[in-house]
Amino acid sequence: MTQDKNSIEQINSNAPKGSFFYRHHVDIPLMFGLFLALCFSLFVLYSASGQEADMLVRQFTRTGAAFVLMITVAQIPPKYYAKLSVYLYVVGVVLLIMVELFGDISKGAQRWLNLGVVRIQPSELFKVVMPLTVATFLAKTTIPPRPLNTILAFMIVGIPTVLILKQPDLGTASLVAVAGFIAIFIAGLSWWWIIAGAAGAAAALPLAWNFVLHDYQKQRVYTLLDPTSDPLGAGYHIIQSKIAIGSGGLYGKGWLQGSQSQLDFLPEPHTDFIFAVLSEETGLIGFLILISLYCFIIGRCVLITLSTKENFERILCGSFTFTFMFYIFVNIGMVSGILPVVGVPLPLISYGGTAMITLTICFGMIMSIHTHKKSGLFTDK
Repeated sequence: MTQDKNSIEQINSNAPKGSFFYRHHVDIPLMFGLFLALCFSLFVLYSASGQEADMLVRQFTRTGAAFVLMITVAQIPPKYYAKLSVYLYVVGVVLLIMVELFGDISKGAQRWLNLGVVRIQPSELFKVVMPLTVATFLAKTTIPPRPLNTILAFMIVGIPTVLILKQPDLGTASLVAVAGFIAIFIAGLSWWWIIAGAAGAAAALPLAWNFVLHDYQKQRVYTLLDPTSDPLGAGYHIIQSKIAIGSGGLYGKGWLQGSQSQLDFLPEPHTDFIFAVLSEETGLIGFLILISLYCFIIGRCVLITLSTKENFERILCGSFTFTFMFYIFVNIGMVSGILPVVGVPLPLISYGGTAMITLTICFGMIMSIHTHKKSGLFTDK
């Protein structure tokens, strides 16, 4: 009994002293980085929205709610998320099937499910559930995964990805598939699998082009290759975006002074194309500030990932971190004309509630893994 008491006292003596935030499972550096990014978002959004105060108030409210949700998520030990992952995955797949059968159709796509009280987009759920489920599955197997487990992991990724593609929603399907693939890669996927997968994907491109992609999706590829072929039609938006980015120069035209954004040349300036607004009005300096904030957040998440000892922790943190990086790359790439336009918002900056909630849930889980580990509460058993 005395020895057990001494052991407990030793554990307590090693716990962080005077760390109010750690006791409440909040990682201070990560929270600080997210707070600065979201403040920067409100600064840019006011201009991108055409100085619409109501939109700024709504975004501020959503940001506050997202932070509360993130802190709430951080309070729950990671082992409970692992236990819930299978149920969340099954519920998510069922909801996707329901969307396919009787979902709401809007702008030619069937992505929403009307449950009477609330209207939801189940595909968004998988931006969190996919890496969580794959991490849970692979953490309970041999690392690196054996061939059979690798195949099963790809099946876990493939089922919801195909259902989302059928909506059709190529952007979200790509993000979900990448999130799952990154989790498998971090678990120790053999390079032979990667080479074989790349070869298979290359061989399947003609089939995908002829039988999977819709006409409007093919048009996006044509526009990417040559936006000037239809400057007043399909290529108009990307041309205006590139003009806005290029005209910003080193210091930009000044806050609220962007001609492309303020005169409505840019499509969706407050959501998908907000990076073009930022670049036009703040120039290279504003771009570097944003990238610095992103690098700080990503760097902190990478440090947390490297500090983990359990397979589940490492796979989940790593997949969330690199998926966040992928979101940034896709948005900046599409508004810069190096990737097709797929409707992916700029993380933490674009207007909207769904993407904000999804991201803050991910960051809340990362905080949970880090702080519960430090306090000796985490276990995979």
